[in-house]
Amino acid sequence: MKKINTFTKTILTLVVVIIASFSEITAQNDPVKLGFIPLTDCSPIVMAKELGLFKKYGVEVVVTKESSWANVRDKILTGELDGAHCLYSMPFSVYTGVGGKAGSEMKIAMMLNVNGQAITLSKDFCGKVGFKQMNKVAPVVAAKLKAEKEVTFAMTFPGGTHDLWLRNWMAIAGVNQKTSKIITIPPPQMVANMKVGNMDGFCVGEPWGGVAVKQGIGFTQVASQDIWKDHPEKALVVNKEFSEKRRTDLVKVMKAVLEACIWLDNPANRKKAAGIIGKAPYVNAPADVIENRLMGNYDLGCNQGTQVYAKDYMLFHKGGAVNYPRKSHAIWAMAQFVRFGMLKEAPNYKAIADKLILQDLYEEVAKSMKVKVPNDDMKPFSLTMDKTVFDPSNPAVYIKAAKK
Repeated sequence: MKKINTFTKTILTLVVVIIASFSEITAQNDPVKLGFIPLTDCSPIVMAKELGLFKKYGVEVVVTKESSWANVRDKILTGELDGAHCLYSMPFSVYTGVGGKAGSEMKIAMMLNVNGQAITLSKDFCGKVGFKQMNKVAPVVAAKLKAEKEVTFAMTFPGGTHDLWLRNWMAIAGVNQKTSKIITIPPPQMVANMKVGNMDGFCVGEPWGGVAVKQGIGFTQVASQDIWKDHPEKALVVNKEFSEKRRTDLVKVMKAVLEACIWLDNPANRKKAAGIIGKAPYVNAPADVIENRLMGNYDLGCNQGTQVYAKDYMLFHKGGAVNYPRKSHAIWAMAQFVRFGMLKEAPNYKAIADKLILQDLYEEVAKSMKVKVPNDDMKPFSLTMDKTVFDPSNPAVYIKAAKK
């Protein structure tokens, strides 16, 4: 009887192993589902698809256009999407409860780009405040507030990068955030909302700042790279279970996206990229606007002429400096949540960064592709406009010194 029980247990164990193996094999054969929001910086995912790079690395990927960052968040968390082009600060916003259910895990596999966002002001401000004239912003806002009782600015997701650039811009300009209304609008809807007067200014990624200029409804007051040169922006963010159970597929996806980032940083390829991502299935915006700002040629609007960014326009690789997911940048983002009152007390910065950033995996992928891994993580740094030093090992000192 004992022998029979032992035999039965052995058979059952084998069955469980076979079923588990079969499930894993089946999962590996399922297409990887990646989402994106219609923005120029979705280019690494879109071009990896269009250039056949996912196929090159042996993984089938379905790329889908999503309507909002909240939609991306929900689909990643439920597994409807395996991953997406995403605001780099979003996983930390969601995990800390600023932009989602606290404790919900979204993993950062790698970074996709730096720079290339902008603060756009409505034509009502034209002639009153110009490009990078930060000292003129607060008086104009105060006058408008006195006359109309309300001033509204828009960003794309609570605690997202556009929210952080907007709030940093307001702090640098001396605009009181408690007297201004800050609303959330999905990126592709920004221009239409400004056109009907729903906001006085917005922060969003290209091409929508450029489109507002082309349509004559707003002008570029400052680009995000003016606030912080080579700031982190979008990331490849993935579902936790996908990162754990389909690691091989994730590595293949990362290799394809990394190669697309390298391709995109060749200026000769940017015209082709603009023509592709401008099409209706992707960004659905004029290719010339996308191309000009991709090349660093910014028509500022409001008769301000053109600003040329020679080295600090939207970059996707920069010899590997762009793609490395830094924990110091995660800590900086969470420190902003505390600084601007989104969190009442400091979170466990390092523990959260360690939990949500797949830094070891990125290093493995980069080294396999002979891409240099930077060694600057966790070192103090300052933003270009706000010279306050941020030491990731002591965020409290920065928060105390930074403008609110």
